[in-house]
Amino acid sequence: MQSTVAAGEARKGHPPGLYLLFATEMWERMSYYGMRGLLVLFLTDKVRGGFGWSAADALGLYGTYTGLVYLTPILGGYIADRYIGQRKAVLLGGVLMIIGHLLLALPGVSIFYAGLGFLIIGNGFFKPNISTMVGGLYPAGDGRRDGAFTIFYMGINLGAVLGNFICGTLGERVGWHWGFGSAGVGMALGVIIFMAFSRRLLGNVGLEPAPRPPPSVTATSDGKRHTFSREEWDRIIVIFIIALFVVAFWTGFEQAGGLMNLYTDQKVDRVMFGWEVPTTWFQNFNSFFIVGLAPLFAMLWGALAARGKDLSIPVKMSLGLICVAVGFAFMLGASKESAGDGKAAAWWVIMAYLFHTMGELCLSPVGLSMVSKVAPQRVTSAMMGVWFLANAVANKLSGVLGGYSEKMGEFSVFLTIVIGAGLAGVILLFLAPMLKRMMHGTDEVTPVPADPQHGGAAHAAT
Repeated sequence: MQSTVAAGEARKGHPPGLYLLFATEMWERMSYYGMRGLLVLFLTDKVRGGFGWSAADALGLYGTYTGLVYLTPILGGYIADRYIGQRKAVLLGGVLMIIGHLLLALPGVSIFYAGLGFLIIGNGFFKPNISTMVGGLYPAGDGRRDGAFTIFYMGINLGAVLGNFICGTLGERVGWHWGFGSAGVGMALGVIIFMAFSRRLLGNVGLEPAPRPPPSVTATSDGKRHTFSREEWDRIIVIFIIALFVVAFWTGFEQAGGLMNLYTDQKVDRVMFGWEVPTTWFQNFNSFFIVGLAPLFAMLWGALAARGKDLSIPVKMSLGLICVAVGFAFMLGASKESAGDGKAAAWWVIMAYLFHTMGELCLSPVGLSMVSKVAPQRVTSAMMGVWFLANAVANKLSGVLGGYSEKMGEFSVFLTIVIGAGLAGVILLFLAPMLKRMMHGTDEVTPVPADPQHGGAAHAAT
């Protein structure tokens, strides 16, 4: 269900339910990114009890796993919309993921695959529905929604920091099973927090399946009847079109847990101040940059919205694609420096993560917000699942493309991403005016009225 927060209350800062969802997502992402950072390192390890696979095989499984993680939200969103509601779906998904992480901590290849299966199914219930509930906290046209998703995104990345520090350090320095097991503990904390405070802080948001009013129908010359109006179809088509472009972004971005992870482990000088930094810690640069830059981006979007100068959603996303292309240009420099027997300086990787982060802030939280605003209400969670379909395709492509590094070399893979993401960004920028018209104003925001006690419109971004 959509938010029942009164309009007056909604205008006074963000509702407390946002911070509950923030905390729940933080612990879930701690478990996901902690496990993801260890996955290819564990699969390729031949010394400390890993499976000893080749890089191509490990990246292939990484791509399959992360792809399925983003594919199952389509089914999870549909079940929540039709039958159980978003809140029960989040709880069910959390419990399944606890089981999955704990299975990964046990020995045996078959048990490991079973653990991945529980994680895939659990994420399908959890991921689309907690994101949809964030949108459900705000009335239509509320200019703070983009800022809310950016703040929510900070929870995702705080969780990633915890995951790479806790799970990554335990896995690399103590034992793989300690890293995987700690991810399960983090997921359990998220479930406990959600169960303890959801009734008091979320009201009716996500409590029941989406309302299903009599469908809007239009008659055509052939006498057929359709369940969506022409305007609704336009809005659905926009989501699919933008999702296609987003594939290019995530194909590059998700190299962080795959090829960039292995490259950092093997070909980057990780010694800083006389101490060798664990490989998984490098993925925290993305999270640190998110936490530092997310408030600035939230304020930027809120300030532009308050002045009626907000960039359109497709324009923001095109900028995200261009940023990720620039980031991989730095990886081209790293791969040249590490050619032969040398190692690349760490700053190349750090700069790549900086530009990837700026691109992520332009694209990912804005995309989540777009789906919650543009999709017809009765299929919002299902459309959120479709949005994650782009991530599913991209994650699989990421693993496949990264696997070619053994034959092509890292430089060729990084160059492919630079060209592909940059070209996609330019094309999306060209199509932006048409896509904005097809949204039929659902992406428009209502500037927050000045509140002399809270600093006026700028308060919307806090």
